[in-house]
Amino acid sequence: MAAASSDSELVRRSDVAVVGAGVIGLSIAWHLRRHGLEALVLERQGVAAGASGVQPGGVRQQWGTAVNCRLARESVGFYRSADELLGGPVELPFTPCGYLFLAHSEGALEQLRANAALQAGVGVPSRVVDASEAARLVPGLASGPLAGASWCAEDGYVDRPQSVLAALAREAHVEIGEVTGLHRDGAGWLLTLTGGVRARADAVVVAAGVDTPALLEPLGVEVPIEPESRWLFLSEPIRERLVEPLVVSVERRFAAKQLADGRVLASDLSAVGASDAGAPRWREAIRRTIRELLPVLEYVDFTTLVHGVYDVTPDRQAIIGAVAGEDGLWLAAGFSGHGFMLAPAVGRIVADAVTGAGEHEALAILDLGRFAEDRLVPEPQVV
Repeated sequence: MAAASSDSELVRRSDVAVVGAGVIGLSIAWHLRRHGLEALVLERQGVAAGASGVQPGGVRQQWGTAVNCRLARESVGFYRSADELLGGPVELPFTPCGYLFLAHSEGALEQLRANAALQAGVGVPSRVVDASEAARLVPGLASGPLAGASWCAEDGYVDRPQSVLAALAREAHVEIGEVTGLHRDGAGWLLTLTGGVRARADAVVVAAGVDTPALLEPLGVEVPIEPESRWLFLSEPIRERLVEPLVVSVERRFAAKQLADGRVLASDLSAVGASDAGAPRWREAIRRTIRELLPVLEYVDFTTLVHGVYDVTPDRQAIIGAVAGEDGLWLAAGFSGHGFMLAPAVGRIVADAVTGAGEHEALAILDLGRFAEDRLVPEPQVV
C-alpha cells in the first residue's frame, strides 16, 4: 500500500499490527505471513533493540511445567531447521551442547527428579545423573559438591541468535516509531505513533516486553509485568575449548558456558542493582563458584559486563492469548527471560489463534485472566 502523504494520515493499513520487533513479535509476524496475512511490525527503536539483542541464544527443553516443555520442544525443532526455514546469506546453526542442572542438596535433587519425570511425559529426553556421571559429561566439573544433576543432550544454543532475528525480520514490514496509543476503530484498531502518525489493523498483538503494561493501561487492562535486570559476564575469545555444555547451579545462583566464538559467559543469577556498585561483588561471587565447581575456568578473565532486562510476571510465565473484552487484541509478553527459547512455538500458536486456524492448550493456561482468577502456573526451573 502507498505510504502516508502526511504525518496525520495512515502509515499503512494491515491485517495485523504487531507491537515490538523482538524475537517474539518477529516470530508472530513470520508465522502470520505463512497464513497469507499482512503483518505490520511497529517498533520504537529497531529490530532486536531490547532484550532480544543481548540474549546469548540458549535453547533448552528442561522445564518444570508441561506447557513450557511442549513449547520448547517445538521451538528446538524449528531452530534445528532454521537454515532451511529462514534461508539467507548467514548460516544459523543450532549446537546441541547439552544443559546440566546441578543439585547440591537432596531437596534440589528431588525437584530435578520431579522435573525429569514431567519432561519424560511430554517427550523430552532428559535424565537424572549422579555426581560422577555429571563430571564425565562436563570434563573439569568438580563432583564433590554435588548430590546429582539433570541432563538433556538435546539442549543447546543457536550460534548466532541475532542473525535469527535478522532472518525473521528480512521479509517483515517493520515501521520504526513508538506506539503511544491503542484505540478501538469500528471492527478493528487504530494505533497512534509518535509524530502524529497512525496505523489501522483488524487485529493487534502486543509483544512489547516490559513496555506492554503501559500500552494497555489506558484501556483499563492491567498486565502484571515488571522489569528485572540481569547481567552477563563475558571473556575475550579463548582458542582452547574449556567447557562445552551449559552448566547451571540454581542453588549457587550460577551459570556458565563457552560460546562457539570462544568467549566464556558466566552469570551471578542473584545480581541486582546498579553495575557500578555491584559488578565487583558479582564477579567475586562468580569466582568463588568457579573455584568450587568449574576450576577449569579459574583463570578466565571476564572483561565484559552485558546488561539485559527480563519482563517478569508473578509466576514467571509468559502471558499469551486474547485480551478478554477487547476483540482483536492479543498479548505475547512477560517471558521472564525465556522468550528466545520459546519464540518459534509461540509465534505459530498466536498466529494460528489470530487467524482462527487453531487454539493451542497454552492459550488456556498462560492467558492474562489467570492472575485475577488465581490460576498461577509457577515455573520452578527459571534461570
